[in-house]
Amino acid sequence: MSLIARHLEANGIPTVIIGSGKDIVEHCGAPRFVFTDFPLGNPCGHPWAADMQRDIVGQALGLLKTAEAPRTTVTAPFAWKDDPDWRARYNLITPENRAQLAAIGEERRRTRAAAKQEREGAFAIRLGFPIC
Repeated sequence: MSLIARHLEANGIPTVIIGSGKDIVEHCGAPRFVFTDFPLGNPCGHPWAADMQRDIVGQALGLLKTAEAPRTTVTAPFAWKDDPDWRARYNLITPENRAQLAAIGEERRRTRAAAKQEREGAFAIRLGFPIC
């Protein structure tokens, strides 16, 4: 995203990135960046926390107007679920949970494969192709 933002900026389109990978985004030189100290995949905050998400997006839009220099980074004033130790547990694999996590992953792969097969079958039916 950072490199795309740089390309867009070079072509006259202002950008702002909201994200959690501060080291990566700053290394790539994103023009404007709102850093949220949240687990990856949650750049705008907690799921279903509309007020928090609205505030973070508002901060990003404000940064479009107020940034005075390239590579401007601001930090959103929120914590992840009032849990300062979330990083210690994030993606933690231990001997005790390895088998459980492997089983969850395998079930997810089976579910996604079945859903994909169902979508492909529905698509073939719509096109009038026989299902093999």
